Amino acid sequence: MTTTVDSTTLMRWESLALDYDVAWADLLLIALNVHGVRTSVGSRTRLHVRLPGEDDTRLIVVPSGRPDSPFELRGDDLCVDAQPVAAVERLAVDDAVPGYLRCWDGNRWRAATLNPNSRSRCTGCAFCPTSLEDAVDPRLRLDDEIAALLAGLAAELPPGGSLTDLDEVTISTGCFHTEAAALEHLRTVRRVLTEHGMRPRIGLLSSVLRSQRAFDQIADEVGPFLLYLTAECGSRRDVLLKASKASLLPREMPGLLARARAAGLETSFTYVAGLDAYDEMRDFLSTLLPEVTVFPSVQVYQSHTTLMDLLRAPEAEDLSYYLRIRRDLEELAAPRGLVPERWRCYRPLWYTTFAGAPLTSPCR
Repeated sequence: MTTTVDSTTLMRWESLALDYDVAWADLLLIALNVHGVRTSVGSRTRLHVRLPGEDDTRLIVVPSGRPDSPFELRGDDLCVDAQPVAAVERLAVDDAVPGYLRCWDGNRWRAATLNPNSRSRCTGCAFCPTSLEDAVDPRLRLDDEIAALLAGLAAELPPGGSLTDLDEVTISTGCFHTEAAALEHLRTVRRVLTEHGMRPRIGLLSSVLRSQRAFDQIADEVGPFLLYLTAECGSRRDVLLKASKASLLPREMPGLLARARAAGLETSFTYVAGLDAYDEMRDFLSTLLPEVTVFPSVQVYQSHTTLMDLLRAPEAEDLSYYLRIRRDLEELAAPRGLVPERWRCYRPLWYTTFAGAPLTSPCR
């Protein structure tokens, strides 16, 4: 916990941290995700920040160019009301890339993310910043294209490292509009990984995989597999989501996840905190959590433009909204043995501790 300083904003945040028993670092990062930062570096910015008292840096991705943000970059300092709150060690525009390594545990990279489809072809959801990013714009559908991406990732490994060390490969930004297209791509990825001596769990962020037949085929031909259902929100789905997502109704999601589990798949979901009213959010998440095996990726809604500001639920203007659902998630998930893995999301609800225990793993 930081000491009190002569800043109205920081004093208010300190009070919230005490009220909700949240570590100061966690509250600060949630606030940064909500408000973004005043800087001219693109519309989204990658920051490696070092918080006071911490040895490691945190990689965060936040909206930039937000003139009303309390956060400001002054040289190498991240400041609130001219008060330094963190050191910035690296800063870059957050452009889209075809793939990258994740979760360094001090000895090896344990995971990788692939972005296999053209982002320019995605019809997009109203809250998504993809259309604001500069994209490499791949369409990695063929065996040799995926193999070339793996070769690029292998070149980034430290001496002695191998892609066979990876425990998980996550397919993000798939933009697969049909179940058949997603299934075909999953088979291709598994085939290429196997040819390269790799047997990681494959994860997919998607809402188009829905049938029992698809889940059974994945278990037989693709597994081990983790389905990240892109749930995103419970209300205004016809307004906020592209058609392929909006067609999946909230009441159908628990059964979908249950069928995937019954087929032997791992399950989780993504959700954007800040779009639904608090009561709707709590009720929606409570129906999904009993059906997942991996802690969900609950993200802080990030607004990049004044138009995107209008999508935020009125309650979500206040930081207490995020602290309340953070506490609720802890109470709902901990008894089920679900624990956050911070490397999975660059805009989470930021747990330094969970259910009273510190998260000490290098990948957490």
